[in-house]
Amino acid sequence: MSLLAAGVACNRAPEGPPRASGYVEATEVRVAAEVGGRIAELLVEEGKRIAPGDLIARVDTSDVAIAIRRASADRDQAVAQLRLVQAGARAEDVRQARAQAASADADVAAAQAELDAAEADLQRFEALLQANAGSRKQRDDAATRRRVAAAHVSAARQRASAGYETVARLKAGSRAEEVAAARARVAAAEAQLASLEKNLADAQVKAPVGGVVTSKLVDAGETIAPRTPLVVISDLDHAWANVYVDEPLVPQLRLGQAATLVTDAGQRLPGTVSFISPRAEFTPRNVQTADERSKLVYRIKVTVDNREGILKPGMPLEAELIQKQ
Repeated sequence: MSLLAAGVACNRAPEGPPRASGYVEATEVRVAAEVGGRIAELLVEEGKRIAPGDLIARVDTSDVAIAIRRASADRDQAVAQLRLVQAGARAEDVRQARAQAASADADVAAAQAELDAAEADLQRFEALLQANAGSRKQRDDAATRRRVAAAHVSAARQRASAGYETVARLKAGSRAEEVAAARARVAAAEAQLASLEKNLADAQVKAPVGGVVTSKLVDAGETIAPRTPLVVISDLDHAWANVYVDEPLVPQLRLGQAATLVTDAGQRLPGTVSFISPRAEFTPRNVQTADERSKLVYRIKVTVDNREGILKPGMPLEAELIQKQ
């Protein structure tokens, strides 16, 4: 929110109430887009009066729509996985695991028989070698077959052990940690989807306040960064004037005191003194003469009903400070 600069000097007409010259000010709101992208539409022009909630612009959402579809699929997948974890194993899964464990047991028995035979062959060829009735090669080949058979037994036992662990795990159901991890994945997917849906909504830029568009900062078709201002909306209905009065006049002023703003075109608007500064300052530089700029003055604020739009920001005027008799 920003204010237009103002400055004034105070004088008293030969007849009538004292006057202070100054400039009109109005509250300004710079309306920005929360998301970046290409401006698909800019729906306002300078000078257009708008109400709170009116649509100002649309930012292209093609990429966001694609990301939302992807995030929605990820969320659905995470929810399905959570349901599987919570449901636990099916009876047929347990039966299949038991069958696999039994098959592994059979493999262990077969491998053990192979090992026993290889051990017997090794002992026989070792005895023949000692009696000079056999060859060293026969003994070495038997030793190799024994090592291979022993490896087969070890592998079969590991498969059988893993099979029975699987059966036990399926019968016990999912661990609490697994359920918690699945829930966390669902929460993360939902948060990502919500963030993208917010971006989709933010691509519809709406007026936060009512007023008049006094400045258009971008055009349709431009590509902008997030939080780039698009337009300036001024609340002209509640415009005011900052005026500066000499110190001798300050004790005669009161909050709520009547005042009249007079434009250079002679238009007169009744107003009210709504602020009196407690500190003196130099007259602003935009006052016309060097003598006036060197004065120490006090700033006062005169508010008016400007719904007819007579006053515009930056307009010079004078304030008649009506004193009570």
